[in-house]
Amino acid sequence: MAARGQRAYRFDTDLFPTHLRLTLDERGEGHLSGPEGVLDLAEVTSVWYRRNGTGTRIPREMAPQLRQPSVEESRRVVSGMLAARRVFQLDALEEVRRAEHKPLQLELAGTLGLEVPRTLTTNDPEAVRAFAASCPGGVVTKMMTSFAVYGERGEEQVVFTTPLHPEDLENLEGLDLCPMTFQERIAKAMELRVTVVGEQVMAASIDSQALPRAREDWRREGVTLAGAWQPYLLPESIRTRVLRLMDLLRLNYGAIDFIVTPEGRHVFLEVNPSGEFLWLTHSPGMPITDALADVLTGRSARRRGHGSSQAG
Repeated sequence: MAARGQRAYRFDTDLFPTHLRLTLDERGEGHLSGPEGVLDLAEVTSVWYRRNGTGTRIPREMAPQLRQPSVEESRRVVSGMLAARRVFQLDALEEVRRAEHKPLQLELAGTLGLEVPRTLTTNDPEAVRAFAASCPGGVVTKMMTSFAVYGERGEEQVVFTTPLHPEDLENLEGLDLCPMTFQERIAKAMELRVTVVGEQVMAASIDSQALPRAREDWRREGVTLAGAWQPYLLPESIRTRVLRLMDLLRLNYGAIDFIVTPEGRHVFLEVNPSGEFLWLTHSPGMPITDALADVLTGRSARRRGHGSSQAG
């Protein structure tokens, strides 16, 4: 941003309200004051929204009946401030929340002619058993959110995409407490991460089958595989449909996962509106940060969502 003659101000949301001050009036104007200095909100010409940690530093020792309303009020103040910014946003909070819905993603992708896996989301064990019986290639399980379980020492155990074994079908009582998503298992030749910024589409491939632990979910070996990603030429028919999907989701940024089958079919899995990308700027060297800066400064084409004003 600085190289393009623009000032960038980082509003680190997990510092609000404990370490960062925000004032906001009836016109949506005000100031931010924190480690980055003071920012007059009237100077803002575009916003890059990526994840929200508002309220996380509010002391956990507070009584729950007091802490939770404090977190919620803080989040509403931040989201209200963003909603009142009549400038381009990449991407507006309401658009991100809408686009995160996996059933919507799969429905839209299928409508556009992208191949999607057969999918069942349910808390009904009998429905799962019937679905598994109809999938001769097997079934995998996954969560709709970035689901993790934390141990007593704070260690994170991520719930990755996992094969469903016959013995698992006999132990589905936990669905009464938490529904899950089940998909037919798709044979893989490789996996793709397709990063879209505005109208720019950048694709990279990884041989996820090279390591046993990565075969169902490459993220299990994400660190090991970080330097092995390669540029990938996406077929024009897939590229066109990806851009149309982004139009329908009203997103300027999306990290999209595909499977490429041994027969060369491209199977759409999901879009992450806030997906990570830094490792791809190193290997294979994709210009994602440049693309983001160009869209934010108006140098590249923007996709206007319902939450973005034509101003800015």
